[in-house]
Amino acid sequence: MPLERILITVKTYPTISKKYLELACTAGVREDGSWIRLYPIPFRQLKDSQRYKKYQWIEANIAKSKNDNRPESYRIIDIDNIRLGEQIDTSRNWEVRRKMVLEEGKVFSNLEEIISLAHDNKMSLAVFKPTKIIDFIVEDVSEEWSEEKIRAVIADHYQGKLFQEQEMREFKMMPKLPKKFSFKFEDDIGRQSKLMIEDWEIGQLYWSIKKNSSERDAIDKVRQKYLDDFALTKDLHFFLGTTREWHRIAPNPYVIIGVFYPPHIQQTSFSY
Repeated sequence: MPLERILITVKTYPTISKKYLELACTAGVREDGSWIRLYPIPFRQLKDSQRYKKYQWIEANIAKSKNDNRPESYRIIDIDNIRLGEQIDTSRNWEVRRKMVLEEGKVFSNLEEIISLAHDNKMSLAVFKPTKIIDFIVEDVSEEWSEEKIRAVIADHYQGKLFQEQEMREFKMMPKLPKKFSFKFEDDIGRQSKLMIEDWEIGQLYWSIKKNSSERDAIDKVRQKYLDDFALTKDLHFFLGTTREWHRIAPNPYVIIGVFYPPHIQQTSFSY
């Protein structure tokens, strides 16, 4: 199986899974800027030596996913042999990150174009530059995972498929986010969309604030970070990914699986 070198750019907020207990979708770019999705990844069950960070190079043996025909979807053959490499920092105005994300690959600005590519099964991951941010929206959703699904998960793993009983008692599933965060925005022809943000970072930010504050304060500070900071003062781009179920049939099958927010590059003026 081929050994791929991948720069991790996306980790989505975990969901619970009967087979793997808990899963996160990971995506990144190869050295030529092409996208790749790695799924399933039971990230918090990996050994510490295998837990990659965002913007870290990894090497892994991969194969095309048998259960997901989206063109970028692959699986890691031996998850215990992921090799971690250099993590790219934000020095020189995100110079290397910007090169890998915005220069090596293609940046889209038209929603119809990427939706059409998804419906033709030619693409399911993209870097997208919104022309205008209209709003950052917060909505209430269920605060708990489905009890039926949790019972199925626990029952399955007590049978010894992944964990021993002691490990099951020690493992705590990620709490479900009680809020749905979305951006409302326009593309380059003025088409408006509202897309949910499924990035792990936004969940971590919400929980870290709420730990020592109120829910209202947590919401306000998340909004301040994503709208007042990222959208208004940074060169904001979205990492978009389709959902497998709706990839070829939904009017817009994409969600925001990550945000890319380097600082704007100041143009130097010269006098002659």
